[in-house]
Amino acid sequence: MAAAVAEAPTQVAGLDANRSWMSAEDVELVDRLLAEGQAHLFAHWPTPGERDEDKRRLLAQLRHLDASYAGGLVKYIQNARKLLQDSKEGVNPFEGCVPSVPEGEKLDWGSPHFRELERAGVAAAGGCAFVLVAGGLGERLGYSGIKVALPVESASGTCFLQLYIESILALGAKAGGKALPLAIMTSDDTHQRTVELLERHAYFGAAPGQVTLIKQEKVACLSDNDAHLALLGGDPFQVQTKPHGHGDVHMLLHSSGLADRWLSEGFKWVCFFQDTNGLVFRALPAAIGVSEAHSYDVNSLAVPRKAKEAIGAITRLTYPDGRHTTINVEYNQLDPLLRATINPQGDVNDDSGFSPFPGNINQLVLKLSTYCAELHRHGGVIAEFVNPKYADASKTAFKSSTRLECMMQDFPKSLPEGTRVGFTVVNQVWAAYSPVKNSPADAASKAQGGNSSHSATSGELDWYTANCKMLQALGARVDGPRPAEFNGLSGLELWPRVTWSPLFAASWDELAAKVDAANVHIGEDAALVIQAPNVRIKSLDLQQGALVIAGQGQQAAGAAAAVAAGEGQQQQQAEQGEPLVVDGLVVSNAGWEWQALSPDEGASEEEYIRGFRVVKKEQQTLATP
Repeated sequence: MAAAVAEAPTQVAGLDANRSWMSAEDVELVDRLLAEGQAHLFAHWPTPGERDEDKRRLLAQLRHLDASYAGGLVKYIQNARKLLQDSKEGVNPFEGCVPSVPEGEKLDWGSPHFRELERAGVAAAGGCAFVLVAGGLGERLGYSGIKVALPVESASGTCFLQLYIESILALGAKAGGKALPLAIMTSDDTHQRTVELLERHAYFGAAPGQVTLIKQEKVACLSDNDAHLALLGGDPFQVQTKPHGHGDVHMLLHSSGLADRWLSEGFKWVCFFQDTNGLVFRALPAAIGVSEAHSYDVNSLAVPRKAKEAIGAITRLTYPDGRHTTINVEYNQLDPLLRATINPQGDVNDDSGFSPFPGNINQLVLKLSTYCAELHRHGGVIAEFVNPKYADASKTAFKSSTRLECMMQDFPKSLPEGTRVGFTVVNQVWAAYSPVKNSPADAASKAQGGNSSHSATSGELDWYTANCKMLQALGARVDGPRPAEFNGLSGLELWPRVTWSPLFAASWDELAAKVDAANVHIGEDAALVIQAPNVRIKSLDLQQGALVIAGQGQQAAGAAAAVAAGEGQQQQQAEQGEPLVVDGLVVSNAGWEWQALSPDEGASEEEYIRGFRVVKKEQQTLATP
């Protein structure tokens, strides 16, 4: 701070000549920034009449940054200064805390207890609002579009956003056709493209006003430990900015009034989920059921994690004054905390083969009344952190600018004593969590290290695995899997390519009601795509080939695709209002092939990040009216 004050007279003097044309609002903001040691922002300003448009551009950006952060730029700078000082001094945020395993449920996917909780969750879903955090592009994946536009799998081509909306529509249908609200947090990078995707597909069937977009703003970057705002290289009239983190969703739900509106409309729960985990709705209803059963204020949907695995852990912390909180603790903080308190060995696996501390996957179920009360208490601004990359061990300079960040899952940190916070673990990770976030190269590197690849390849294959194992558990004969290798990922399991819309079946009970599984046989290389909601499968022998059951509006497209793919098409149509009944159907055709790409083979982005293309040779199509 001393250095900033010493420079201030010269810099302020250079600024003073321009004050005459500045608005009172701008003068007041500039003076507040000067008081916080930010005179360098204006040091380069020439006399009035020179580069005035550039000066106005900087002032406009500063006003925007001031308005979009709770408490304004001064509060941001003050928060940053304290966090940077703590970082430099190596302050441990959990000093004196004693960790323990929190309260929660660990469920086997598809077990009687799981299905009981899922049943309760489906019934309670009529009181749920949903929030999708979708501020990122797919550049890290090698995809130039927005991530929610990526296909979940190649058999139907359904994108993530369609899958999510149809899942919510399916749950709403169980509640008497209730329009369950969905808020989507976008960013400058994704907002317009998300709007265009929704409009191009008529919001995937959602009712007008059912989907609301809330846009996240960026925050100013910091150039040093004194929290000087960083100017953009090559443009001294623009502050460098970066994303603040997905924790901004809480502030946006508060400032937009959405959370309060949902509460006033009688909704009880709000469910948060990420942009590219297609399996989330296979576990989320059960988590809602757990929240209902235990009256949890906060419930983290989680997965088993190996000890020391690079994933945050849901942990109960007891502070020296006796207070308790259950929050996500990063893996590199948990192990030393355990060693220093209750276990000299640190984070170790128990008899289950996993750490007793479940893995955080950033999917949350919150009680809306508790949530809104907390938002009103702190405006949705949750605990921030800073992670500067220092130039050397002295920690006096940064390699590059940094910024304050916040994470959605840190919301429970400030909850009052007595708040009920728990978790729901699905023991079978492949049934609940298979995010698509790594490029082919990064995925291969992670797999070589013994970790999940979390790629477009694994995301698609896990989707088929979950579907096939659901049918198997209900009594179907499903052949496979067969070994496969795509994009350098060896040891993969390729199950029959079975997929269905959530509008057909969104729960175990609904699938069991619509499919007489004991009379179903699906061959190892078969493909079954069910896009129609109103279908009843009494018996089906799909030993080889591809069968597509298309819904309303999909018939023409399905038939055209079938003709283009080859011969042997069949169409069957039910009368209006009646289900299409599949009974005694035997399917055998040339089918579809998941063909591995060679390293130098040309391919679309969607194919490249998966490592295969689908060659559609022949299929049979059934269509509902």
